[in-house]
Amino acid sequence: MKLLHIDSSITGSDSVSRRLTHDIVAQQRAAHPDLQVEYLDLAAQAPQPLSLDALGFRTPGSAETLSEVQRRENEVSEALVSQLIEADVVVIGAPMYNFTIPAQLKSWLDRVAQAGRTFKYTESGPVGLLGDKTVILALSRGGIYSANPAMEHQESYLKSIFGFMGVTDIRSVRAEGLNMGPEHRERGLAQAQADIEALLAA
Repeated sequence: MKLLHIDSSITGSDSVSRRLTHDIVAQQRAAHPDLQVEYLDLAAQAPQPLSLDALGFRTPGSAETLSEVQRRENEVSEALVSQLIEADVVVIGAPMYNFTIPAQLKSWLDRVAQAGRTFKYTESGPVGLLGDKTVILALSRGGIYSANPAMEHQESYLKSIFGFMGVTDIRSVRAEGLNMGPEHRERGLAQAQADIEALLAA
C-alpha cells in the first residue's frame, strides 16, 4: 500500500496543516505496517506555474520539436502525475490563504490534472480515472468558514477537482477558527483531532 503525503503550508513548524498531516500519516502507518510513504513538500519543491513551455502534456508533439525547457517541464509533470497515480492514499495539507488553497498546491494540481492520465474526455463528457484512491484533506483556517460557504474556496475546490479526476472517497480533517482567540483555536484543534480519530472508523 502506497501513501503520498503532501504539505503546502509556507509557515514551517508553525503550520497546523503540517501537524495534522503528520498525525494522519502516523495513524495510517500504525494501521498499515506495510505502508510505503512518499513525501512531497510543495513549499520547498513546488513546480512552476503552468506556462506555454509547461503545456507539453496537454499538446503532445514530436520530442524532436521540443526545446530543452519544454522537455524539462514535461519531465516534471510526468514525475508528479506518475507519483499520484501510483498512490493508494493521498494525504494533503492545505491551509486557507485568502479564501482558497496555496499557489504551490494549485501549481501541483495544474500539473497532475492531465487528460488521458487522471481523467479522459468521452462523448458524454469527462470521466475521472482515479476512482480507486482515498484522498484525505487536512485543512486549516484562521476563521470559521463551514458556516459561510460563499467565501470558502479551499475544501470545495479540492473536492471538486479530485471528484473531476474520479475520486469518490474524499475525507476532510478541519481545524477552523485558529486566529479567533485561544478558545476558538483550542476548539478547532480538538475538532481536527476528532476528525482524525474518525478516519479509521470510516
